[in-house]
Amino acid sequence: MDVMPLLLLVAGSAAVAGAARRGPVPAPLLLVAVGLAVSYVPGVPDYTLEPEIVLPLLLPPLLYTSASDSSYLDLRAQLRPVALLSVGYVLFATFVVGWAAYLLIPGMPLPAALVLGAVVAPPDAVAATAVARRVGLPSRITTILQGESLLNDATAITAYKVAVAAAVGAAATWEGGIREFLIAAVGGVGVGLVLMAPLHWLRTHLSEPLLQNTLSLLIPFVAYGVAEQLHASGVLAVVVVALYLGHRAWEVDFATRLQEEAVWRMVAFILESAVFALIGLQLPVVLKGLGQDEGARAAWYAVVLFLVVVLARFVWVYPATFLPRLWSARIREREENPTWKGAMVTGWAGMRGVVSLAIAFSIPATVHGGLPFPQRNLILFLTFTTVIGTLVVQGLSLPPLIGLLKFPGRDRQAETLAEANAQAQASRAAESRLDDLLSDERNALPPPLADRLRTVLERRRNAVWERLGQVNPVTGESVDDTYRRLSREMISAEREVFVRLRDLRYIDDEMLRALLRRLDLEEAAAYREVG
Repeated sequence: MDVMPLLLLVAGSAAVAGAARRGPVPAPLLLVAVGLAVSYVPGVPDYTLEPEIVLPLLLPPLLYTSASDSSYLDLRAQLRPVALLSVGYVLFATFVVGWAAYLLIPGMPLPAALVLGAVVAPPDAVAATAVARRVGLPSRITTILQGESLLNDATAITAYKVAVAAAVGAAATWEGGIREFLIAAVGGVGVGLVLMAPLHWLRTHLSEPLLQNTLSLLIPFVAYGVAEQLHASGVLAVVVVALYLGHRAWEVDFATRLQEEAVWRMVAFILESAVFALIGLQLPVVLKGLGQDEGARAAWYAVVLFLVVVLARFVWVYPATFLPRLWSARIREREENPTWKGAMVTGWAGMRGVVSLAIAFSIPATVHGGLPFPQRNLILFLTFTTVIGTLVVQGLSLPPLIGLLKFPGRDRQAETLAEANAQAQASRAAESRLDDLLSDERNALPPPLADRLRTVLERRRNAVWERLGQVNPVTGESVDDTYRRLSREMISAEREVFVRLRDLRYIDDEMLRALLRRLDLEEAAAYREVG
């Protein structure tokens, strides 16, 4: 295996994603555009999406990091709209897009058209979370979109399997399709429920942060692999496990949490960057097999199906948002009143991504009897154009749309007050605990050390309140910014002395690393201490 193309993909996509942080274009869109351009540069190798790589190797960690960063409590509060989108909308889009393709494209059998519908039905988890983070959507809408994108792949993959079975000539019935869906859904959730407690126990009982983080990297693959072996939904298994572990992450050792956060941020950055670059790089692969459908006719099909995909989401979102409230007094009592603006953003934020392309590439080449799968290459092309169209058109226009709709911004003052009150309650509890401990002679400390504990506690309690103060009229810095800057300057001075002493051979490199690590931890603590 030639490793150079893989290294070029990772390094190039990381460089583009890093550059995107300094510009106005979201990283996913810039990566797709650069991938499209680079795909026609002479000498660039073909980067074909292999389903046996994307689904079991890329999808689990991307789902895991997104789900573990999500709020279990918020998702539970929005479970009804999330279910309507992740299950109801995906099935609706499968049939609407499939029927439109059947009517539009001469000679395409209905089962093959439904395969296309299932492939392009699910909005992508990576695309949704990447854009949501960039544009700052209201928290309720963000929760619904994240929940939908975490769960809808299971629905789409199951619908795809049923449609493929019908298209290749295997016995496929409505009863069989419903049964397969229930097995996948219930089985996936069941596997997640079975695995989550033992995995959490292992995380809390392993004594070495290195082993704990190794386990953390293996968890999404274990959950996905076990579920798939049992013919259940690996997607749902990963999501259930990740939500549980994220909800109880506070029980894990602090060193593990610090390392785990850094490791997963790096993994997510690399995978997300590579995934969007891969989307753009697929164009030559897709066009290569298009054959007689290449040209204006295929482009016309692509435009029409893109419009069907976009409109079908609005057709589902608005009734699903408002009709249940009209029918159920319980829903009106338990859920906040949605607005047409929220429904507009939810309808427009339906970007497709790499999962759709990976599923499309897994379409079998032949049906029973050895004949070619009906218009497989055209399905690949239409999937690619739908993914690119939604990412570019909806992804680029989503931030201006949110600005035009003028959603109320977050109340930073109220959030800071809530944080300050929470910190005050925690500090009182910590102070009481410290008094109890110091009253025991076994915990006797010299007065300066005991005072230092109280000083640190006092600083942590006052830090949040200080954020409500005025900025420095000379520098324009907040109190937090000044505190961080001075702390960094002091630690930098210490670090320079340690390095100079190492260079003079007064201390060795092993001692230098120990001293620098201590400074790094103090700098991280100072940064977190002030929020």
